[in-house]
Amino acid sequence: MSRRKLLIGSVAALAGNISLGGENSHWEITRSSAAAVERGLRWLARSQGVAGNWGSNDLGLVSLGALAFLAAGHAPQRSKKYGESVSRALNFVLSSAKPSGLLNISGSQRDMYNHGLSTFVLTQAYGVHADRRLGPTLDKALKLISRVQCADGGWEYVAVRMPRGHDLSLTVMQAKALRGAMDMGLEVPPEVVARAISYVRRCFRSSEEGGAFTYRGDPIRPGRGAIGMAACGAVCLQEFGEYDDYRIEQSISFASDRMRSHMSLGEVQLPLEAYAMYYVVQGLYQVGGKHWRKMYPLIRDAIVKTQHGDGFWRDSRVTGRAGQLFATAVGVFALSVPNRYLPILQRGQMKHAAGGAE
Repeated sequence: MSRRKLLIGSVAALAGNISLGGENSHWEITRSSAAAVERGLRWLARSQGVAGNWGSNDLGLVSLGALAFLAAGHAPQRSKKYGESVSRALNFVLSSAKPSGLLNISGSQRDMYNHGLSTFVLTQAYGVHADRRLGPTLDKALKLISRVQCADGGWEYVAVRMPRGHDLSLTVMQAKALRGAMDMGLEVPPEVVARAISYVRRCFRSSEEGGAFTYRGDPIRPGRGAIGMAACGAVCLQEFGEYDDYRIEQSISFASDRMRSHMSLGEVQLPLEAYAMYYVVQGLYQVGGKHWRKMYPLIRDAIVKTQHGDGFWRDSRVTGRAGQLFATAVGVFALSVPNRYLPILQRGQMKHAAGGAE
């Protein structure tokens, strides 16, 4: 499960749905989780609107809405049930791309959040849908990520190259975009990956200091934010092919232990804020083995339990309609990971020319 197959070019779709995956075990998907996914998709489709953006100019959130449909097996235009919903969301993102390649129409402080997340989702759409606009848009978007990488290997909020990157939460967005591109056979400069790996490793705290990745190498603090950052660092190294790095195992163990403690307290929303949940599930899935087997059923059942009757979820940090979109997209995505429909979820080892161990 932890070694993803590299996918080159586009992936065929059969019967209107994405044809990747098919490896889910009987214990990963339940009747309740499948029903929760369908309720979430219905809510997303019902609340999307003609423009396709759920009333939001945050391209990252709009992209996550599209990702939820893709993760559940619904390809643009081809899926009879939700193909039009996916197409509308992707059309909004593609039509919003700036001449520079930047995928952000909110304030500049959202530049690299929205850009990294949207670029990643477009790589997943590229793997399942032959839209001629995707190639040129991705080419510009990926060049921008490389161009604005900071000298220390990280990224800033604003799409400007600076001496130092701001934090790990920005780096993980770009890491997923770059890995999605490499899986599709798109070119990514190896020196960009090497610098990013070095940056991520500097955000790790030793076993004596907690044994997990943190926001930007700061001391580990109590609270749910530590879980998200631990998962983010692990996902970064996984996306860059550093599967055997000891920091991954330590951070996933840290996140799992903290998450079990957190869920034992009970929640009225997602069992964790949507941002952290998005990365925790991916980190666990890619590590696989005992971590995935032990934690995923707990997470799955907690997500199902916290879904609201109309089909949406709420986020503990983002309020209003935006929070519902965010949490619902992540909830559907997390429950759909076992389908393995997305290119990013395929097995295989990435080969790259990045720097060695530190």
